[in-house]
Amino acid sequence: MIKPADFRLLGIAVVLFGLAWPITKHAMQDATPLWFATARSLGAAAMAFAFLALSRRLVWPMRRDWPTILGVGFFQLAVFFALAHLAVMLTSAGRTAVLANVITPWLVPLSVLLLHEKVSPRRWLAAGLGVAGVVALAGPWAVDWTSPAALVGNGMLLLAALSWTIAILITRLYPPAQPIVSLLPWCFAVSAAFLTPLALWREPHGGIGPGAYLHAAWIALIVAPLGTWSVIEVGRRLPSTIASAGLLMVPVVGVASAAIWLGEPIGMDIISGGVLIAAGVLVAARS
Repeated sequence: MIKPADFRLLGIAVVLFGLAWPITKHAMQDATPLWFATARSLGAAAMAFAFLALSRRLVWPMRRDWPTILGVGFFQLAVFFALAHLAVMLTSAGRTAVLANVITPWLVPLSVLLLHEKVSPRRWLAAGLGVAGVVALAGPWAVDWTSPAALVGNGMLLLAALSWTIAILITRLYPPAQPIVSLLPWCFAVSAAFLTPLALWREPHGGIGPGAYLHAAWIALIVAPLGTWSVIEVGRRLPSTIASAGLLMVPVVGVASAAIWLGEPIGMDIISGGVLIAAGVLVAARS
């Protein structure tokens, strides 16, 4: 039975992750992307460890848990954070909110190749709609092909979505022995262990300035741990159709807040691409 608290969790996830990219984009005025991503992982790891320890739910990973911890920690968190935070420097926050969530076009063919899943015509249609959405967002009419920054930024966002997809495949191939929410501190710790030396290497003179302290604290201590936990709980408590449809609001909130706060224009590429991707997710949820 669905409870009102389940929809409140969905609302929390949508608002937190929808606002995350405009906040991050604004923070880049006084922060460098890899150090911001590192702070996000370090803060989230500390908060997750503290929360689970206080609630007496902190566990030591079992052997079967490590593929998920390493897969989620490296691909879904570290690589995704690095690519998406670098990309938001090169493109709009609204575009980042949409393209970074394009998983279905990657997930369907890779599930066939690696998991040997039988894919229904509806799921292929869903993947096709997702690809059409990507084309609308990154096609020749939407991207300034004379700008290397625009090309690199859009490419990074698509690779970020691919990295997230790889993490999903790993958790399907090697399901953990314990609930993923119990493993989150370890996942964030793996992410921080990768991002810290990367930031030291690529941004030796970078960091987070006073103008981005509050942004970093909000993203690291609230959005990353609470938002990730909310998404996991939403997926566990709500039917997949409702959860998938509800989480479509994340890029909608991202685009709207970027337009209101940062003054980013909402062109037909954003509108048409977002609608096509949303349609693809809805078809996938009903297949």
